[in-house]
Amino acid sequence: MKILRTTIILATLLMALISYAQINSNKNKQETMKTFIIEREIPNAGELTQEQLRGISQKSNQVLSEMGTEIEWLHSYVANQKVYCLYKAKNEELILEHAEKGGFPANSISEVENEIGPKTAKD
Repeated sequence: MKILRTTIILATLLMALISYAQINSNKNKQETMKTFIIEREIPNAGELTQEQLRGISQKSNQVLSEMGTEIEWLHSYVANQKVYCLYKAKNEELILEHAEKGGFPANSISEVENEIGPKTAKD
């Protein structure tokens, strides 16, 4: 009976250590992720229908799922002839790879250095 209790305690400790390692691994991955703004020139982008936007989104999500966890699409803004996308990625090369695999233009890629807004004036 004592051996069984010891085995259960050791197994529980091992599972806790594995969980802790996974949490720290995910935390380190997130810390190395950078934020990028991608400018995509798409003729008549502002006139795309919800169905067309859904198709583009589905293609992007498909490519992202194949690429793994080092790149994440946050959201995009559609305006006139351009789409501005906000991504988190380990590096710019992943942004370019996503664009190539998805068939999306990536006319300009800029790493976000800082962020400001109305609350910045109050700090």
